[in-house]
Amino acid sequence: MFWLAILSCLLYSVLCADPESRLVQLDQGPVRGYKDVNEGVFVFNGIPYATAPTGRDRFKAPLQPPTWSEPLEAVEKNVMCPQLNLMNISGAIFPEDCLIANIYVPEKIDTKLPVVVYVHGGAYLTGAGNMFQPKNLVKSNRIIAVTFNYRLGAHGFLCLGTKDVPGNAGMKDQVALLRWVNKNIAKFGGNPDEVTIAGYSAGSSAVDLLMISKMAQGLFKRVIPESGANTAAFSIQSDPIKNAKEYAKMLNFENVDDFNALEEFYKTVSIEEINLPNVMERKDSIFLMSPCVERFVGQEQFLDDNPVQILKSGNYKKYPMLYGFAEMEGLFRLPLFDTWKDQMNVEFSDFLPSDLKFATENEKEQVANQIKHFYFGDNKVGEETILEYINYFTDVIFAYPTLRSVKMQVENGNNQIYLYEYSFVDNDTPIIPHTNIRGAHHCAQTEAVLDEVLRDENSISPEYKKMKLIIRELWLNFITSGNPVPSDSNLPAWQPVGTDWSPHMLINTTLELRGPLLKKRMLLWDGIYDKYYRFPIKPIRRCTKKSIF
Repeated sequence: MFWLAILSCLLYSVLCADPESRLVQLDQGPVRGYKDVNEGVFVFNGIPYATAPTGRDRFKAPLQPPTWSEPLEAVEKNVMCPQLNLMNISGAIFPEDCLIANIYVPEKIDTKLPVVVYVHGGAYLTGAGNMFQPKNLVKSNRIIAVTFNYRLGAHGFLCLGTKDVPGNAGMKDQVALLRWVNKNIAKFGGNPDEVTIAGYSAGSSAVDLLMISKMAQGLFKRVIPESGANTAAFSIQSDPIKNAKEYAKMLNFENVDDFNALEEFYKTVSIEEINLPNVMERKDSIFLMSPCVERFVGQEQFLDDNPVQILKSGNYKKYPMLYGFAEMEGLFRLPLFDTWKDQMNVEFSDFLPSDLKFATENEKEQVANQIKHFYFGDNKVGEETILEYINYFTDVIFAYPTLRSVKMQVENGNNQIYLYEYSFVDNDTPIIPHTNIRGAHHCAQTEAVLDEVLRDENSISPEYKKMKLIIRELWLNFITSGNPVPSDSNLPAWQPVGTDWSPHMLINTTLELRGPLLKKRMLLWDGIYDKYYRFPIKPIRRCTKKSIF
């Protein structure tokens, strides 16, 4: 009888206890996450952190999240915001109300842990919170991680400067997420006073913008932008109304000069149609729908001035930053090389970034010829100069905007920026066509830090495993202390960047602290941007006979 009682207790504990799940009580209601048995971390997928307005209100700021009484099974992995599904993800669903967060929690928590919030990339047009996952970072037992969705494309970044379409809905989603983390992360074991924001590609641009936004102040302590800067042409719309008209024409709406009709069109077009235009292959290095400098319409603004002006003024909080890019970011444009190489020889000025402005076409052509000669000399853009093609797009889209921001920040007193270039390539990295060279591609460092969903880390080379261990140690050190190489670390010492973009850390399987980063190339662009930069304007409704503003 005694043994039967013991057996009954054991069976009860096996059948009724649930050691593989964890219940967290939020003000919204209880949520249940489950342990990933392979990685040893608890994952809470698909928790609503806010409510996206729908229908005619779809461009407004996010609303409060829903509430519930029964435990929410936090297992939904496939929610993505409406977008052009360039990634062709099987099983993905695209609801208009798509604002969900994913929380990654270590199995053992002895004290409140620092938190990293990752903003996904995708040119502000595509992507989702779980494009990459942070399980390996979290199973270090040193941090908690959060990923999430935000509205994309025109749905998130149409900017008309009206009460119904003020702009920056996708960025206001990100602020709502950070406010939700501030309120709720302690219940998962996180420390709301130790939050680092990190992001890759457009997510990198986004955290760089969050850094200078008054709306986001007080919600984080450190910043990790990976391959994207707030001064990039794609980060801020130079002329939001012009972009809205061009985008509407791509949706076959022609009456774009009637502002009321234009706004009505966007408020009534179906959510399935609104993100159909594919603007990823523009020659001018923008994607039309991105953050904007807002016009005040009586609502909370995400950005009331342009990033260059804010950085030059020094009127923003200076945060510790782990800031950099991969060596050959321009590989991002390699798929277009065969199409673009001949066009660049005919009209190189078409490929200048859109945030440059010239008094005359002749002046524009002179500057274009100067830039083309700098990168290609007297040679044509072609197979023999493919590396120069890659360097050009590395600099235009990623490297120069980052180093431009670094320069302005250092000049205004930020002495806590750890600058790096990531250069690791593995033997399975494809050789660049027409060369015998491999290069670290766009956001290669992010792939090393986070987990690639479609790649088993057990199958990667010993060299790449070593690289992942090193870069994860750097990132974890920064997230927990604000310094990628604290005094008790065995890694090579790393000082913050000063003038002339020096020093910077070359990140490979060995770390090497070097002097100026790409100085000659950066000085070229400094001279051009000092003279020809097109300062972004707020969305201004032009006067017409039909509508006087």
